[in-house]
Order: sequence, then structure tokens, then C-alpha cells
Amino acid sequence: MPQQQVSACQPWEKVAEAITFVPDQYSHKTQPESVAREMLHCDAADVDRLVDAGLPHEDRDGVRYFDPNDLYNLGMYSQRSNTQPELAFRMLFRFAGRPLDDLLRPKTWSFRVRLECHECAGVAPWRLEGPDVVRYGGHLEEITPLAPSEGSAEYVATVTNTGARTPLVSPTLRTLTRDYLNAGYRWHMIPVPMQADYPLVHELGVTSCIAASLLLAERFRAAGYRAEAKRGWFTGVLGGALDLPHACVEVTDDDGLTKTVDIAKAQLAARLSADTEQFQELCLGSLYNKVIPSTASGNASFGRHECGSPQPALVRADIRSAR
Repeated sequence: MPQQQVSACQPWEKVAEAITFVPDQYSHKTQPESVAREMLHCDAADVDRLVDAGLPHEDRDGVRYFDPNDLYNLGMYSQRSNTQPELAFRMLFRFAGRPLDDLLRPKTWSFRVRLECHECAGVAPWRLEGPDVVRYGGHLEEITPLAPSEGSAEYVATVTNTGARTPLVSPTLRTLTRDYLNAGYRWHMIPVPMQADYPLVHELGVTSCIAASLLLAERFRAAGYRAEAKRGWFTGVLGGALDLPHACVEVTDDDGLTKTVDIAKAQLAARLSADTEQFQELCLGSLYNKVIPSTASGNASFGRHECGSPQPALVRADIRSAR
């Protein structure tokens, strides 16, 4: 982008004022200032301005550290077009403005999940809330299951999923969905534990996949529908470089079919591009092959190690197109 366009953007202080920073109880300041400058394509003076404007940080051995979610959100809303978050999400959602046929056909993925137990007490079995594609017309092949071990383990499979046009037919469900989309919640990258605290997330005026799905499922149930928020994986995410948390709502519609409502992806696509209307509608009831559902409920961990550690396993996914 030409330099004059970048410099015409609002000052970093104004960007910071518009961001809801992660509250202290959920914040993990793990990224040093050098990473912040690289992510935001800015210099040390810009970081000083952000800190003066309220960007939370910790000083350790003379180095300032920041929460990666705060940095992602600053980049996303900076309107500079040259920050890593903007470039990453623009690349991630290129598919959303294309014809939908590619999202509805069977698609095969190389699926690899690494589980780590950071307070491991020894060799023990692992439990993974794995891919749940069979009931949606997909299948699993070439599975390398988890074996008892200490510290870490990997699950590998070839996963084929598919899409299907199954829009919501219930006027009540469609109204509740549109009401949520029109409520003005601002999409943010939010730590997964904080997303489970979905009343707090929405009280702050922001949203993300898991928090949005938990609240929407609650509203569907209050209206008399059987609904549950379920976690899953957003596929092909920069070769696994951005492990984007995903969740949707599974709801039994008036026609007796189970529909999936991917409310936050519809919202995020609308925010990123003006030519994604068809994809946004696809998110409201239909299946598309960029998502692999799991057996995990919306506020549950993907995995655990039965060694006795009080902490859930850290689960990292790398999902790439196979064919």
C-alpha cells in the first residue's frame, strides 16, 4: 500500500481507544515488544503511544510483554492494511467472496493435532474430542490414534467433510440470529477460557466464535428449540500458523433437521469484505467444508491427559488441504 494511504489512517491512540483489551484475569502477556512491532508493522515510538493509550503490558527484565489477543485486535482494527492480523485474515477469508460450489463439495484434509500436558504427572492415556464428520456425510481414514505417553502426543487422520445447503426455515430461529447480528457486538480475538465466560464477553460489547455460539444456543433453547454450542476446527488456516478457535450452534429446526449456525463467521466475513453476502447466508444453517466439527461442547476443552494434572491438555491443530 502506498505510504500516504498508511499515514492517513487514524493514530494508534485512536485505535487503542476502540479496542476492548483482555481483562487481567484472562490475560497472558507472552509476546515481547519486538513481536508487537513486527505484528503491527510499527516502531518503538508507536508502541509507546499504544502503552500510553492503555495497552496492557508487563515489564520483565526491561522488556515489555503483551497479550497476543490484544495485538491481533489492534492490528485488525488499525485500518493500515499492512499489519500481520489484517493480512492474515484477508488471506484467510478470500474464499468467502468466491462462488459457493467449492464450499459444498467433498473436501479432504490432512488433520494433525498435538496435545501437550504442561503439568504432567507421568505416562497415562489421552482423551481427544475428535473430528465428528461421519454424521454429516464425511469420513475418517488413515487414523493414527493417541497412545498412552508422558508429556505430549499426536493424533493424525485424513478427514473428508462436505457441505450442504440447509438454511434455517424457522422464522423464530432466523429472527434470533438476525437480532444477534444486528446487536452491534464487535468481533475480537479472545482467549478461549474468557469466551466460556460469555456473559462477560457480551457485557464488554464484543464477541467471538465460542462466546457467540454459547449465547445464541441459550437463546434458541429459551425459545423452545433443542440447541447446543459445539466446538470444531476452521480448516486450512495458514498452514496451521493461526489456530483460530471455532464454534457453532447445532439446532433442531422446524423441519426436523439439525442445522449449524456459524454466527461469528458470518459476522467476521461481513466485517472483512463487502462481497460475502452469499457466504454469510450459508453460515446461517448450512454446512460448508472449511469447518471440521468435533465432539466437544462449546465450553469444553478439546483434550485431556489422564495423568492427574489439574490442567486441560494444550491442543494445537495443523490442518492442510490433502486433495
